[in-house]
Amino acid sequence: MKNNIKTDRFVGRWLGPVCLSLAMIQLIGCGGDSHSSAAEEPAEQTPPNFVLVVVDDIGIDQWAQFGYGGYTPAATPSIDAIAEQGVRFDNLWAMPACSNGRAALFTGRYPFRTQVYTALGNNDLANYMVNPSETTLPKLLKPVGYKSALFGKYHLGIQANNPYGLGMARDATGFDYFEGWLDETGDPSSIDTTAGGVGEDGDYTCGFVPDLRVAPLKGANSGACWMPDGACEVMNTVATTPQAPGRVCRDQGGIFDPRESCGASVPDYIDFNRLSGHYVSPLVINHENGEVEAVPPTDPRARTYRGSQLIDAAADWVDRQDQPWMVALSFATNHTPLMQPPSATLPDSPDAGGLDCASLIDQRTLSNLMEESLDHELGRFLVNIGVATYGDEGQLVYDGDSNTYVILVSDNGSLGTTVKVPFDVTRAKSTAYQTGVWNPGLVVGPGIAEPGRAVDAMVNIVDLYQLVGELAGIADVHTEVSRPLDSQPLKPYLDNPRQAPIRTSNYTEIGTNHHANGGMNSPCVFSNGSTCSQITPDAGVCHDNGGLWFGENPDDASAPAQGFGKCCELATWQQHTGKTVVDNIYPKAAYAVRNERFKLVRNVYDDYDETLYDADLYDPASPAANTACVNDTVVDELYVIDQNTSEPTLDTEERDLLAAGEAALNEEQAGNYQVLRTELADLLASKASCTGDINLDGQVDQADVAEWQRYRSLTDGSSWADINQDGVTDDTDKQLIEAAFGTCFRG
Repeated sequence: MKNNIKTDRFVGRWLGPVCLSLAMIQLIGCGGDSHSSAAEEPAEQTPPNFVLVVVDDIGIDQWAQFGYGGYTPAATPSIDAIAEQGVRFDNLWAMPACSNGRAALFTGRYPFRTQVYTALGNNDLANYMVNPSETTLPKLLKPVGYKSALFGKYHLGIQANNPYGLGMARDATGFDYFEGWLDETGDPSSIDTTAGGVGEDGDYTCGFVPDLRVAPLKGANSGACWMPDGACEVMNTVATTPQAPGRVCRDQGGIFDPRESCGASVPDYIDFNRLSGHYVSPLVINHENGEVEAVPPTDPRARTYRGSQLIDAAADWVDRQDQPWMVALSFATNHTPLMQPPSATLPDSPDAGGLDCASLIDQRTLSNLMEESLDHELGRFLVNIGVATYGDEGQLVYDGDSNTYVILVSDNGSLGTTVKVPFDVTRAKSTAYQTGVWNPGLVVGPGIAEPGRAVDAMVNIVDLYQLVGELAGIADVHTEVSRPLDSQPLKPYLDNPRQAPIRTSNYTEIGTNHHANGGMNSPCVFSNGSTCSQITPDAGVCHDNGGLWFGENPDDASAPAQGFGKCCELATWQQHTGKTVVDNIYPKAAYAVRNERFKLVRNVYDDYDETLYDADLYDPASPAANTACVNDTVVDELYVIDQNTSEPTLDTEERDLLAAGEAALNEEQAGNYQVLRTELADLLASKASCTGDINLDGQVDQADVAEWQRYRSLTDGSSWADINQDGVTDDTDKQLIEAAFGTCFRG
């Protein structure tokens, strides 16, 4: 087991009754001797329930029970208790971004099969969202008698271009019930720095009015706390609360009017419709009867901290169930914008009202607070639904008789600004490097052999799909799904503490989701102008991650108003105007494959070559017309990695064995490079070549025309039947489907 890191140093950048195995649930047996009397027959065992906990932007670097966490790891006693009473997976790879990580979890398939390549944004086509024909986890479980619900973050589709709109969690991915957030970009909105309209933009970086101790000019120790229904209470630091009354009011769903008294009506300048990060959210409910409810921002449920609202809603749903169930708790914690959680969820933490949510310096502290709040609320949920109790000293104790599995995983690695040493802040979330894909994984449940142990064997987030299916009583998950799965077994690790490694290799990837006619996200520049990425979907998300926007209406007023389509176009303009040119362009696609010791990373760039710049041909009015872009530049990197140590051997820049060229590799290195390169090529080549195969049955035929007709009846815009990806589902797409009859091969 790894040692906990005690010192830190800053390095710069998830039926009916069936027969289940003895190892899974402790019972005498299934079936029985046909000569036995009915009284001697063993009772049928109720299938287990599942709590699938998906956390956001939390890499393995964050938590002490995985051996890391820097000098100031978050206190996570509930999650520690799960680890101590279950199995911890110390060598789990997820995907590098939110949407492709979650899609891999819920489909058991790698991104190149689902075509969900990266975090979805508001302009991405439906082609890059989870296809309704995918056999998602809720669809896998339904035939064996399960109800499924998802609470919290969705991000498997975006309503702007999804034919099912706000009903997509139920109608596209198969959850019987959904209550969560369908934000415009899939992630929390920016913080309302006016604090509900009582200040100017930028006044209140954490979305609430601080006290005078923190903000002598714009803070307040007293004021009126207004609720959307017109109720009002005067709050002050002496008579009402020892904390900033503005924060207490915000935590309760109100808007605090500093230094004012309660009047006859809500002042005109107070605006309850402003969204604000994790506190005021576009809550949507997909009811089981088919109703779709868009909860207004004035509703208390939409004004409850996200990390608490999903807990309340999920516990209520579980209480109503009378058949086996799976509930997915899909947290948005630890996603930007980082904010102080409600004090009630941080009983042992000091007041954090003085932290600045816009400060990079305060990001790690805010991150810790959000993780601690998540831990507190997860424990509260497990106790509320009877899966755990609190011990004499307040510790969480899992109830082994609850017949419920708790499975926890993170969708991708930590954001660079929150990464803990000894991990690489420059190669974090959105990259295929270890810091971006090496994530925590935990399973606790009935019948686990020798709980409290760790598994060092390679596992992948897609493997959890097969695990849930097998624990639910599906003997062969792969035969139940009519398309290729990438999942490999995990259950043997629960049953057998001495299980030999099953995976001989692991895989992860990130790519580019496209807009209509091949467009993609515009540039966002980080790290004091040195790094350019096209991951963020709009200016708000760029700013929330500390970046400068160079898309339409760029932050630099001297740049063309239409902005830039690519980072390399931005670099060309910077060179033309004499500005500092970005020297690090994030890849538009990245792949990684590893064996026990070696890891191959392949990055694909639209790179910038300053020698191709021609000042005489450059047209400032058309930045894409003459650029020094070198499209589809492919760079391979090879690393030796080792995760079984408190000082892991990571894929940092100086450890690239290919930096000096392939000729510099020794025999062992060259052999592994060739093996990994062949494995990557073979894996990607296994993808079906099925243009027009809308229903994913491995052939293009009249059934796909019928699917085109169905989507055409739902929308004129984007859909999975938009074959030419122009953002319109029309007759041209039907013609392309018909022209592709008989051209598909399965894969």
